[in-house]
Amino acid sequence: MSHELGKPGEFPYPRGIYPDMYRGRLWTMRQYAGFGSAEESNQRYRYLLSQGTTGLSVAFDLPTQMGMDADHPLAAGEVGRTGVAISSLADMERLFDGIPLEKVSTSMTINSTAAILLAFYVLVARRQGTDTRKLSGTIQNDILKEYIARGTYIYPPRASMRIVTDVFAWAGRELPAWNPISISGYHIREAGSTAVQEVAFTFANATAYIEAALAAGLAIDDFAPRLSFFFNAHSNFLEEIAKYRAARRLYAHLLRDRFGARNPKSMMLRFHAQTAGSTLTAQQPDVNVIRTSIEALAAVLGGAQSLHTNSRDEALSLPTEESARLALRTQQLIAYESGVTNTADPAGGSEYIETLTDSIERGALEYLERIDAMGGTLKAIETGFIQSEIQNAAFEYQKTIERGETIIVGVNRFRMEEERKIPTFRLDPALERGQIERLRELRAGRDGKLVTERLQRLEQAARAEENLMPLVLDAAAGYATLGEISGRLKSVFGEYREAA
Repeated sequence: MSHELGKPGEFPYPRGIYPDMYRGRLWTMRQYAGFGSAEESNQRYRYLLSQGTTGLSVAFDLPTQMGMDADHPLAAGEVGRTGVAISSLADMERLFDGIPLEKVSTSMTINSTAAILLAFYVLVARRQGTDTRKLSGTIQNDILKEYIARGTYIYPPRASMRIVTDVFAWAGRELPAWNPISISGYHIREAGSTAVQEVAFTFANATAYIEAALAAGLAIDDFAPRLSFFFNAHSNFLEEIAKYRAARRLYAHLLRDRFGARNPKSMMLRFHAQTAGSTLTAQQPDVNVIRTSIEALAAVLGGAQSLHTNSRDEALSLPTEESARLALRTQQLIAYESGVTNTADPAGGSEYIETLTDSIERGALEYLERIDAMGGTLKAIETGFIQSEIQNAAFEYQKTIERGETIIVGVNRFRMEEERKIPTFRLDPALERGQIERLRELRAGRDGKLVTERLQRLEQAARAEENLMPLVLDAAAGYATLGEISGRLKSVFGEYREAA
């Protein structure tokens, strides 16, 4: 393991998955955005594209993430608040109005309802006349980390895994350029994990998805080249660079040696990175620009394929247009002014980084061996092992802040008596009423008999072994709502409740 380097683009890829890295092509610059109504989010997407964003990244509100329509009683007060509200195909049509989907790469951060949102997106593309075989983008579809770190699950883990593998199989045939999953360490890190735990638990989840896909009859080299990952770009600069290098090397060996992959593309860890939301402070928010710059540079030096930079005001509210633009400019400055893209692996050969890389890989491997000994990832989740490890790490880190051993600028050191107020984003409460009204008009105007028939057909497929994606598409095309589709699946699979 130690110092197994090689050249960029060579197995096991610690120095990057392509020989030229950013000399040949820059990373995709995404800005995560979505709020309020589909129309408002559409305006923000058009603005970001005009400013040089090369990929869209969609944030959905909590009701959408939890399979609830905007008029569900539990959705009250949450519609459009943490992302855009999407209750039906009609909303998705408004969200991408005037944006040619064949020319833009779209990432959607959605998990328990990923199959439904992917169906909406594909239907919009078809109605634009797009060849869906050329659609590029990613659906997060990483349900296991919801049980571990985030909590927006609906169904029990084993039923959720069936939906994930149905998406793999369907997308492999219908969307060959699309990433059907983005296995996320980001939220694991945001919940308080260490860098080692982020790598280990992400790959434990990846192992579970791969095993489920193999058990469903898929061949490793048929789906592994489209697996993608999502990592955190945290604040410990050198550790983060080493983390990405260790992750690439560990993944390459995992796919080749454990799963018998033969296609080099199956062994290449492709990942999106986002700067760490948990490091942003409400105090002295302008300082967040510097935090984000350091974190973004770590992701670039670590070889990310795609990057989102957080805005300075995100500890206070959704980002303003000005703050989102400044966050994008941070990436553009790194790309065009810093000089780090002039060589494939600027950090290669650093003795300290290579030592850190070995240490992180070793620590992650030890965790994977412990999880295997427990009976695998689902067992480790069901017994609470992974959740407990993250919670303990978060608690220990918080204690170091409170003792003053870890310094957070502007929080426990270098505070200011009076802080400059910055303008923050305000959501119009009328948006929720408008979303509910449009939803009611949609239900009144559609063919109710057709919708009922298609939902019944979906429920029958869920009770059998049939792939669910074609049935989800049929229901969505008839303007069945997100809540109706997820409700039918819930009637078959049940609802997950975390053990007390």
